[in-house]
Amino acid sequence: MASVNPLLAPSGLPNEAPAFDKIKDRHFLSALRTAVKEARADIRALKNNPETPTFANTIEALELAGERLSILSSLLSNQMLAAGTPKLKATEDKISPLRARFNMAALTDTKIFKRVKAVWDQHHDDPTLTTEQHTLLKKTYDGFRNGGALLKGADKKRLKEIVEEMSTLDSDFSENVKKDVEAFAMIITDKDDLKGIPEDAVAAAAEEAKTRGLENQWVFTLDYPSYGPVASYAENRSLREKMWRAYGSRGWQTEHDNQELIRRILTLKHERAQLLGYNNHAETVLEDRMAQTPQTVATFLDQLKNVYKPAALKDMESLRAFAAQMGHDDLKPWDITFYAEKQKQELYGFSSEDLKPYFPLEKVLAGTFQHFSQQFGIQFSENKQYPTWHPDVKAFDVTDEKTGAFVGTLYTDFHPRKGKKGGAWMTDYRAQGLYQGQIERPVIAIECNFTKPLPGKPALLDHDEVTTLFHELGHAVHGLVSDVTYRSKASPYVPWDAVELPSQVQENWAFTRETLALISGHYQTGEKIPEDLYQKMVASKNYMAGAAGLRQVNLATLDQAWYNTNPKDIEDKFGFNIFAFEEAVTADTRLFPMLAGPTSTSFTHIFSGGYDAGYYSYKWAEVLDADAFEYLTELTTYDSYRLNKYRKEFLAKGGTDNPATLYRNFRGQDADPQALPRREGLLPPKPTFM
Repeated sequence: MASVNPLLAPSGLPNEAPAFDKIKDRHFLSALRTAVKEARADIRALKNNPETPTFANTIEALELAGERLSILSSLLSNQMLAAGTPKLKATEDKISPLRARFNMAALTDTKIFKRVKAVWDQHHDDPTLTTEQHTLLKKTYDGFRNGGALLKGADKKRLKEIVEEMSTLDSDFSENVKKDVEAFAMIITDKDDLKGIPEDAVAAAAEEAKTRGLENQWVFTLDYPSYGPVASYAENRSLREKMWRAYGSRGWQTEHDNQELIRRILTLKHERAQLLGYNNHAETVLEDRMAQTPQTVATFLDQLKNVYKPAALKDMESLRAFAAQMGHDDLKPWDITFYAEKQKQELYGFSSEDLKPYFPLEKVLAGTFQHFSQQFGIQFSENKQYPTWHPDVKAFDVTDEKTGAFVGTLYTDFHPRKGKKGGAWMTDYRAQGLYQGQIERPVIAIECNFTKPLPGKPALLDHDEVTTLFHELGHAVHGLVSDVTYRSKASPYVPWDAVELPSQVQENWAFTRETLALISGHYQTGEKIPEDLYQKMVASKNYMAGAAGLRQVNLATLDQAWYNTNPKDIEDKFGFNIFAFEEAVTADTRLFPMLAGPTSTSFTHIFSGGYDAGYYSYKWAEVLDADAFEYLTELTTYDSYRLNKYRKEFLAKGGTDNPATLYRNFRGQDADPQALPRREGLLPPKPTFM
């Protein structure tokens, strides 16, 4: 008797979490093919339903169609990022076109659209529907419209072809970047070349060399825990340059070159937009965002540039003078982090390395859990009943502290390894909401690439990594406390210029004395961060805020340029030269010439990460989070009343309503745009009244 595919059987685990101990790469393709068949059957049943179209038998039925396909697709894409293998990539390449064809068949089916339109025409202003139902109805109708339901003949056929071709391009792009990261290794044989690099980073490089069979040598990679210490501390300038150029040339003129993929992605997205009646891809993306139009985004970025650029030029003038005093008068991009670290030490007597002994990962994680407990009354308990996809991964049950009610499942995966994407992100294996006929709690994961523990020493985080943990757990808690009916409206499925608010606002607490007391403890003595070191950290918080802000404006400007411009115009003016186009459109937001490859060829956020035409969202959300943090901590660090209001009025409601409305319901007003430059020290602080 053939064994049952574990992807097609109940896992029997708490919260029906995936049975990672049973799931093998070979199971995915057959399971997904089965799921596609089930989804098609759901659509046929809906399509052939003889009853008069209603919200329940049409909109809700469509929402719930293909449940298994949705869950397995998430599982596959998550494992591709966290534990990718060539076999999984081959499976994704085979299944993505099938999934794309299914989605397009549903979204362009005239009989289904007729039912959807009937419900829309009758109920789009129906007061008996809940806010969430109204939102789902509008999103469903708009989804059909943007899926080509109104197209006919050759145009409809062409749209299907475009969507199918696009289905694998984003994963191909991301895979190329990952392969370039894995292909690079800087091997050091002379110990003198290690001068300045922190001891832990040197030890980690020695461990990496040993895993490669290299004795008495050191290997540095492009993973951040390896790359960052070289960029910040290596006194050997040629090593910094080598690492910087390699990092800046991912996907550029390598074996895994992304240039042709960029051309194809842009061409297809532009053609799709025009078929649907938009001028460009940016218009299609922004229509349902808080910003709504490319013009609004352009104005927003211009306003930020006007604040950041003068400050950035002053930052760079100061850094050049500082480097010149140290005998270096030819500052290059690979020198910035190095001299900035030294200048920060001189100005504030502070280095990010000074804090690392106080941030052992396990202590930070336990304290961060306590932080979220104080904010929202939830508790995290490790549960070893859950199998995981790698020994580094841990699983936690999240429960309500007062009632003991189950909130959700959380996985944490903190260290880099072969097959895992770089960076940090939150994802879900199953969002909160209706699944198989009842409201289920979510299964959430956070993925990071923190420094690994060394023999005899725990993993120690720098403060940037601490804020990354707060950021990703902010996303995770957004998903965990979700309280909606439909999974497509669950947290964090909100417009992307609001999705970063719950994560970015959490970073602010990582600078407060009360929160740092929860998360810090010297790995040898347990001592808390000394007051003088804390004051130095706070004083240095806004160091080079202008340059950092301008860099984000630069990236958002590049994103908007790609998706606001007709690819034919890029071809006519630049011969579709990726480097030349990027150089031209970012000239006013750069502080240095482009001395490596273009950012575009490794810009996974906008070519494979869902931030296409939406990278501005980070700064947009920063305005929201600066304003929200001012309000939430106006009276005390942990204001239970305001935090509970924030949870109930914003976090728990996910995408059930316009985020601007949800924010006003929580905050009582729109966000103050000056809150961000106030926080960054570029405007005077807000007056306080006693």
